[in-house]
Amino acid sequence: MSAPRLVVHRDKELMAQAAAARLITTIVDAQAARGSASVVLTGGRNGNGLLAALGSSPARDAIDWSRLDLWWGDERFLPEGDPDRNDTQARAALLDAVPLDPARVHTMPVSGGAYGTDADAAAAAYAEELATAAGAGEGAPAGVSTDAAVPAFDVLMLGVGPDTHVASLFPEHPALRETERTVVGVHGAPKPPPTRVSLTFRAIRAAREVWLLAAGEDKAKAAATALSGAGELQAPAAGAYGLDRTLWLLDAAAASELPRSLYSPASP
Repeated sequence: MSAPRLVVHRDKELMAQAAAARLITTIVDAQAARGSASVVLTGGRNGNGLLAALGSSPARDAIDWSRLDLWWGDERFLPEGDPDRNDTQARAALLDAVPLDPARVHTMPVSGGAYGTDADAAAAAYAEELATAAGAGEGAPAGVSTDAAVPAFDVLMLGVGPDTHVASLFPEHPALRETERTVVGVHGAPKPPPTRVSLTFRAIRAAREVWLLAAGEDKAKAAATALSGAGELQAPAAGAYGLDRTLWLLDAAAASELPRSLYSPASP
């Protein structure tokens, strides 16, 4: 478990640009060290804003896109191509514009596909895909997770909801108590659509770095709650952390209710 570090930027645009630059550097460093990189994407306005900023950065060409694995932290269980799916939005923001290896873009199953409307079966299939990618576990080469159920994600990004939810782990929801499975079907989510697929804390906490993104006044209370010592059942964002680093990337509006002793502004 790593203690959270806060980076606060002047506004959401600058936050997205700085986070994109940080992500490029992290991916390039991972590829140089281990030959490939593995990143978990998040949806929402902050996640998509980061991807759009990455797409407009000249430095994006420093990434070897063919040696990058992309995963998702959660997904709305909707039909393929639905505009509300995170993968649909990510493709529009960036993915369709870069030369990714399609076999290394690991989208979560769609509703109406191989698993019909069974989100639990879809979650089990994604968990199996993660375990296959994780390799042999003990004795595996560098870059393979010590938890054989999931790959060693270099960066796992999460948007923070106004209610402190991350991925599709909502306050007091049963999925928060899952300790064995790495992926679960989420039913009765408090925001639409009610049926989703999500990584659990077990998968999230296996990442080398976890980045939590929050921008806007509507995220200020959530950030303050999660960083004030609240429990993960009441504030799921408080339970999201990485093995080596946990970064909260915020703009000034989202940080407005935090004690100034917790951070120094990164931008004038």
